[in-house]
Amino acid sequence: MIEITQIHPGTIAQDLGLRTGDKVVRINDHPINDQIDFRYYAAEEAIDLLIQRGAEQFIFEIEKQIHEDIGIELEEMQMKSCGNACIFCFVFQNPKGMRKAMYFKDEDFRFSFLYGHYVTLTTVSDEELQRIVAQQLSPLYVSVHATEPQIRRLLLGIKREDNLLEKIDFLVKGGIELHAQIVLCPGLNDGPVFDRTVADLQRFYPGVRSIAVVPVGLTRHRKNLYSLRIHTREELLDMIRYTDGMRRQKKRELGEWFVYLADEFFIKAGSDLPEHDYYDQFYQIENGVGEFRDMIDKFNAAFPGMPAALARPLRLIWVTGTLAAENLEKHILTKLRRIKNLDIDLVPVRNSFYGEDITISGLLVGEDILRHLKERKPGDLVLLPPRILNHDGLFLDNLKPEDLERSLGMPCIVYDQPIGNLPEFLGGFCA
Repeated sequence: MIEITQIHPGTIAQDLGLRTGDKVVRINDHPINDQIDFRYYAAEEAIDLLIQRGAEQFIFEIEKQIHEDIGIELEEMQMKSCGNACIFCFVFQNPKGMRKAMYFKDEDFRFSFLYGHYVTLTTVSDEELQRIVAQQLSPLYVSVHATEPQIRRLLLGIKREDNLLEKIDFLVKGGIELHAQIVLCPGLNDGPVFDRTVADLQRFYPGVRSIAVVPVGLTRHRKNLYSLRIHTREELLDMIRYTDGMRRQKKRELGEWFVYLADEFFIKAGSDLPEHDYYDQFYQIENGVGEFRDMIDKFNAAFPGMPAALARPLRLIWVTGTLAAENLEKHILTKLRRIKNLDIDLVPVRNSFYGEDITISGLLVGEDILRHLKERKPGDLVLLPPRILNHDGLFLDNLKPEDLERSLGMPCIVYDQPIGNLPEFLGGFCA
């Protein structure tokens, strides 16, 4: 059962007299356990909707256009927790004293389908696998890391064999597209283990459509955790060279590159970012695979249409993590500075909270940003990077942009629009 939280006016639901607080029990004899169940079974032209209202139940017979929305909102799904103990899990690398949500590990195929969350499939049941296929919950994003059983168990902190390849086989035969992730840990799942993982996954192509390779990230809060290290620059360069050869072979065999390194490999190795063709369809851009190239390309396409000047002078303080700083400066800001009346001060923030090896913008905390900005000449506007706040508008250390504004005396705005819209966005501050 799932509760109705809102009835939209002028809809089928309102005409039927459905109410907030009613619970959807079944549609056409199918039990409804979450929003996905509801959307899937309610897509038919004729549905019998069983509603629980208090102690009573009612059946509503509905005829409508296929996929027509009947006009209700349902309670949010509760995310299922993860029972793994991955040796590189970021949750275990959080310091004490953070908000409770920071210590929750999710493992839910429904959120993989809806939002691109990565799941290991270690605890997915046969019934859930059958549901994924029946409802065509595709694509899904799978944290594989290694297919060699002993190494996979070590990496995921599990003791039993989880039959990953059998699950993948079932899903791809059922028409589900999968995108795999490998968090690469030096000395553990690289070398021959990496080769085996890629080869095992390639057997399922195009069901397994892409493999993203991400370098392990380690915070300074690893007391009593498994001993890991980050890649050296030489190892990053070696991996770039090695996968280039592997990718050429995959291109000949599959018609796609199949294996894609995350942006971090190139940036931390001091190597140029790959061109657009490297990423095929940018299958895992939300995983940091091709995000910079996509941003640069879209900016270059938009730049010729940007204004030559703002209405009045504007000093912009642009906050970023240290990973993005060089490419932002080289590919974006040098061109934006041609706009008359626009002064940009790029502020790469070193992450003292998690440690300076954590370089991405999304893991910056308010205190680190505040400390860096207090050292700079004041501006008219502070631009904060996207994905830096949670749904409640909080930084990871529970500060809010308003806290920064009070301390700095400057407005602080999270900019999450396309980069090409930036001049128009800034023009609103110059009117």
